[in-house]
Amino acid sequence: MHRKAHLASYLGVELLSAQKRPYLHALCAFAAATDQIVDTTRAADARRTFDAWRARTMDDLNASRSAHPVRRALVHTVRMWDLDAAVIAEMLGAYDNDLRRPVSFATFDDLRAFLRGVGGTVAALAAPVLEPTDDDPAAARLMSVLGEAFQMTDIFQDFTEDLPNGKCYLPQCDLEDMGLTQHDLTRGRRSPALDAFIDRQASRADALLAEGAESVPLMHPSSQPFLQCAVTGMRTLLDEVRRRKSAVLWERIRLQLPRTVPVPELSVVPRQRGVLRRGLSRVAARFAPLPATVPRHVAVIMDGNRRWAVARGLPPSAGHSAGERNAWPLVDEALVLGVSHLTLFAFSTENWSREAEEVAELMELLSDSVRRQLPGFVDRGIRVRWCGRRDRIADSLRAQLEDAERRTSANNRLTMTFALDYGGRTEIVDAARRLAVEATEGRVALTEVTEDGFRRYLYEPDLPDVDLLIRTSGEQRISNFLPWQAAYAEIVFAEALWPDFDPAQFRQAVAEYARRDRRFGAQAKADQVVR
Repeated sequence: MHRKAHLASYLGVELLSAQKRPYLHALCAFAAATDQIVDTTRAADARRTFDAWRARTMDDLNASRSAHPVRRALVHTVRMWDLDAAVIAEMLGAYDNDLRRPVSFATFDDLRAFLRGVGGTVAALAAPVLEPTDDDPAAARLMSVLGEAFQMTDIFQDFTEDLPNGKCYLPQCDLEDMGLTQHDLTRGRRSPALDAFIDRQASRADALLAEGAESVPLMHPSSQPFLQCAVTGMRTLLDEVRRRKSAVLWERIRLQLPRTVPVPELSVVPRQRGVLRRGLSRVAARFAPLPATVPRHVAVIMDGNRRWAVARGLPPSAGHSAGERNAWPLVDEALVLGVSHLTLFAFSTENWSREAEEVAELMELLSDSVRRQLPGFVDRGIRVRWCGRRDRIADSLRAQLEDAERRTSANNRLTMTFALDYGGRTEIVDAARRLAVEATEGRVALTEVTEDGFRRYLYEPDLPDVDLLIRTSGEQRISNFLPWQAAYAEIVFAEALWPDFDPAQFRQAVAEYARRDRRFGAQAKADQVVR
């Protein structure tokens, strides 16, 4: 659970001794599971799901046992290290406030209360496991501050997801002091005031980090490499925030790391060293340089939402919500890479056969997503298109999507097409039917029936051919998706379920595309090997 939720901190914990690693993983996995419930569950279900999780956690702690694997590991850690269950209750209370109240912090002190509740509590719980020397009472306090710094760096990394959803985890007093509004944070336009605002937030985070770093020498020597690694990582990220300034508000932070990352010279056993080397290689791939060749049009079959939810004991709606949230970091990555067309398979003609409740939830989710993301599309130069049948979608959703098409029609940075109520065979049959009608009426001659001539009868005649088709979840078929446009597409089948398919894997798929030799049926060059 910890590895999937946050690879960087997982790798850091791997630097600890074998006696401490399981307990830190347990604390981080519990925090990740709690955060996942709050962030990925549909708003209508989030309170009920979180309330149950919170109640069961406290019951398990009181009973000193649990049937749930993540909570069982937490209970065991609390019992083995005599941790304060009241700190866990404080953490759950902070998440409860975050879930039930609008995200707004009038002052930095208000923000710090949130940082302490969500990040500081986990670090404070970790302090006894890291074994302060001489039982220094300042260690737990300083560790809590270090947790606050970690949580604030996480805020910088999540701007592109939180701000379009109306969540501003920054003090309003700083916005007002610089004559800014929350809307200014999402417009995608740099200004001296925005740059100064981000610099102030980085300075606040720097101050927390400097104070929290004082905990490092207070801990047992075997714990210090882990803590120093965390401090160094946060400082590197804050340096990048200062370099990028207000661009971090709408473009995800990209740390330029070398593709081959050396394993630090630390006292780790060979098994740890192998795990660390593999993990660091994945991190390096996440921040690899841009591929030399970038596809013009990338189409994605977003598969695996329901399996993702089932694996976590969550309802299918939670999987679809997680999948919806995962789409927007991929849009950011497409912008960074320079992809000009991105088509997402949102709902197929065959999906109508699913349970009526699930279909209704999917349509509601899409409607809510378009409503939340549309201001960002307008400001960031993203054009919205809809490819599919338009006669079976609810009038309200159809009007909403068509309004998004109109409002973004002049944008040209990236065309994002929703394939909604779409089926490839249906599209071709509908096109043939329209062509037949015009031929019967004498408006088109048989000599005009060419590939290019036929294209104009498709749902979106201007949609270019697909260069790269990606399907997640390990399934290896195209499922009736864009058969005409993807006739010569390069295909990458990814093992990850859609909610776990991150920007690093998207970039890796584009890099794989760049390595392939696209011949379109022509003979290979003399100096190339025919594959």
